[in-house]
Amino acid sequence: MADLQRLGDALWQHGGEVREAGPGDAVDGVPATAVARPASAEGVAAVLHEATAQGLVTVARGAGTALDWGAPPERADLILDTTGLDRLVEHGAGDLVVVAEAGLPVAALSETVGRAAQELVVDLAPGRLAGGSTVGGMLSTGASGPRRLQRGAVRDLVLGATVVLADGTRASSGGKVVKNVAGYDLAKLLTGAYGTLGVVVRAAFRLHPARPDRAFVVGSGPLADVAARARDVVASQLAPAAVEIDRPAGSDVAEVVVLLEGTADAVGQRAAAAADLLGGRVQAGPPVWWGELPGAAWAGPGGVVAGRGGSPGAALGQPGPTLAKATATLTGVAALLAAARDAEQRYDVGIALRGTAAGVLHAAVTGSPEATALAVGHLRAAAPGPREGTVTVLRASREVRAALDPWGPVGGLDLMRAIKRQLDPGRNLAPGRFVGGI
Repeated sequence: MADLQRLGDALWQHGGEVREAGPGDAVDGVPATAVARPASAEGVAAVLHEATAQGLVTVARGAGTALDWGAPPERADLILDTTGLDRLVEHGAGDLVVVAEAGLPVAALSETVGRAAQELVVDLAPGRLAGGSTVGGMLSTGASGPRRLQRGAVRDLVLGATVVLADGTRASSGGKVVKNVAGYDLAKLLTGAYGTLGVVVRAAFRLHPARPDRAFVVGSGPLADVAARARDVVASQLAPAAVEIDRPAGSDVAEVVVLLEGTADAVGQRAAAAADLLGGRVQAGPPVWWGELPGAAWAGPGGVVAGRGGSPGAALGQPGPTLAKATATLTGVAALLAAARDAEQRYDVGIALRGTAAGVLHAAVTGSPEATALAVGHLRAAAPGPREGTVTVLRASREVRAALDPWGPVGGLDLMRAIKRQLDPGRNLAPGRFVGGI
């Protein structure tokens, strides 16, 4: 049980608040005892030092838009609410660099740098942006969107970070920071680690100039044909900003959309060439599904699915779809598309698949827990290992999680566990949320 008085005393001189947890303060169904909302990095350090001294498990929370991703923590004594750290520290427009605190909403950061005709090219899902997803949450989940094809994932855009370890030690690495921790690039190490190694309090990112003009090229066809045509565009000299594939649940047909950015004349010429490669058409705006995770439109109040494949009523009352992340080599995307269709027919599930043709896609799987687990295993057979691709479950019901390993085969697990032991020896930060029970 958390001693709120001691936690409050630790935080008092740094600003912020500590309170008892309420009904809404849970991490993927695991209830918390207390919530601390520091207003500074010093406050985060003080609270974590005291929480660890009490033997508490702490889970960091931003806006909570992906708090049910990964696996539930073993317990969650204290939720550390980072939304009090919401300052944009520096925007070096001339250097194309921005430094922000962890609780700043990504949408607010994007609005600020956008006034200088610059952008942080992470393309978070619209639903997460609208929900206030924060800089820290973006890093914790390692989320990126369509334009990662050309600009890289968020791991490639983060230049440095200041983090607080479980014992309250503040450490920094990379650019735009003062003190470096020998041996680790903490910014990249903590990206996608679900808060299990440290709490990011500040991060620096590389920006890109906003490109004035864009065009979308849309094509569709049988799954294998779409995968091949998308691969041709990725490998071409057209320099697409994004090449996205959308395959609705139950369909033998997929859509491929190419985004081209630049200046008007160059974009027009490249769009015409891309349309020839795809056998498609050029349009000014994106399709309605662009950048959104599959299955996002299926869920209604309480996360209840409206119907398999999005059709209303067919699956009324079922829990929301299982969300998985599938990676593959450039040539392996076709195998993933085929495996999704085959799994539907074998196991009576629906699988919507969407993402970059370069091999990072998300799947929304709808069906019984047993069938869903079998379908995920079928997809993993098409992406059979860390070198060829992986399938990890981001969001699922407890029944689905009980029927499978959410992470699947993972390379370098012993090394990851060793890093966890070094940075968080007492397992005080979100134990169990990450791969291998880390």
